Amino acid sequence: MLAKLYTYSLFGIDAKPVEVEVDISPGAMPKTILVGLAEAAVKESTHRIERALVNSGYNRPIDRIVINLSPADLPKDAASFDLPIALGLLTASGQLASDRFQDYAAVGELALDGTIRPVRGALSMALSAREQGKQGLLVPVQNAEEAAVVDGLDVFAVGTLAEAVGFYTGNLPIEAVEFCWENALEEHGRYDIDYSDVKGQEYAKRAITVAAAGMHHLLMIGSPGTGKTLLASRISTILPRLSQEESLETTRIYSAMGRLPSNQSLVMLRQFRTPHHTISEAGLVGGGSTPAPGEISLAHNGLLFLDELPEFNRRTLEVLRQPLEGGEVTISRAIGSVTFPANVMLISAMNPCPCGYLSDPRRKCSCNPMQIERYLSKISGPLLDRIDIHIEVPPVPFRELSNQSTGTNSATMREQVLDAREIQAQRFANEPTSHNGRMTPRQLRKHTQLATDAEGLLKSAMEEMGLSARAHDKILRISRTIADLDHSDQITAAHISEAINYRTLDRQFWS
Repeated sequence: MLAKLYTYSLFGIDAKPVEVEVDISPGAMPKTILVGLAEAAVKESTHRIERALVNSGYNRPIDRIVINLSPADLPKDAASFDLPIALGLLTASGQLASDRFQDYAAVGELALDGTIRPVRGALSMALSAREQGKQGLLVPVQNAEEAAVVDGLDVFAVGTLAEAVGFYTGNLPIEAVEFCWENALEEHGRYDIDYSDVKGQEYAKRAITVAAAGMHHLLMIGSPGTGKTLLASRISTILPRLSQEESLETTRIYSAMGRLPSNQSLVMLRQFRTPHHTISEAGLVGGGSTPAPGEISLAHNGLLFLDELPEFNRRTLEVLRQPLEGGEVTISRAIGSVTFPANVMLISAMNPCPCGYLSDPRRKCSCNPMQIERYLSKISGPLLDRIDIHIEVPPVPFRELSNQSTGTNSATMREQVLDAREIQAQRFANEPTSHNGRMTPRQLRKHTQLATDAEGLLKSAMEEMGLSARAHDKILRISRTIADLDHSDQITAAHISEAINYRTLDRQFWS
């Protein structure tokens, strides 16, 4: 007999539909043949499935078995095919009869005792099932809430092979899993940190507010212990909440990587990724023989924080240049090309010299000019040019550290950011861009009306500082954000002046 079922295979973070065909025919010697570009994890599944069938009380077919996973040119490397293959074996051997296989797909890894273990990418599989027009999807119990966030698709949680058989035969009624966005937001959508924890550094907080309001990349330079990491780790608290669409996008990546917490169905907070400086190029932007997302994609819709920036391998940093402007990463391999989303806000921090005390008024720098030049040269000019805002984070005086009053808190900064984001949402309502930091040259000409004195100030800065065309556009984008924070339609000299101040440090340290 021939049985046909439907399941899904991950390729990158996307789930591709796969048709499982199982044919059992009499043969002189029992033999199981698995075809369809199956990798080792799938080829080994036949042994697991056979024991799972027996230990669940079913008969193991003793004939010639051919299992085909179509399409044959799609690589298949996961244990999620166990459940549909087992169901196919039962159907082809006459132990299971159902008319639900066309409307309900199934995914799951089998244990030897017939229990169903969780799989990676359940959310992507549910999205693919909905696109295919399936009525429902059977998933392991641990993946049920994750898959249930997809509207228009019934998700059924099954814990054992016997439960899956009962569902397909109709003998075991199983209720579809429900998901409530409000409950998930209440449980997993809160931050435990606040900018009120940071003493002093009001200038840095202002620059961070500007960066967050317009999605501008930020570089902080300062001596050790001035609070750079503390400032960076709290930027998520002043950004808008993740929308449902953004949450789904981010969750797909974590689900495909198997990094979604077992008690959490969605990523509800903007991610703050802090890779170590020893990270490889593939670890940062993605790669591998089977393409997998890197840290920049894990930070999608959130923040990528590179601490001790000059300690990173220069070649590793250079691969960031294209994703920072394009908002996505495309990785090409012999098996195909995969595009991962990478819409991130880059936050970086560094010391001004190897010893860290070049600009510290309290301690003397012990580095010679050659050491400082070698240290700073690890960051290329083109990468530095792509970072919109450069600020110096000075040491905090004792009187501010001992002061009991709190400075600007996250709530105040977040209110300013949300107001500026609302202005940008109206400005870019019918355009693909949604933030000032991502404006195209055409949008710059359209949305950056300069007052006469502001235009003269920008011209003088360009000539005296020797700014590049990219730096000129960066200043316009930053000044547009500053004007939005002031609720001003026109960009004035004060806005341009503040924006220029955020572009002077690179001339001071890298001149």
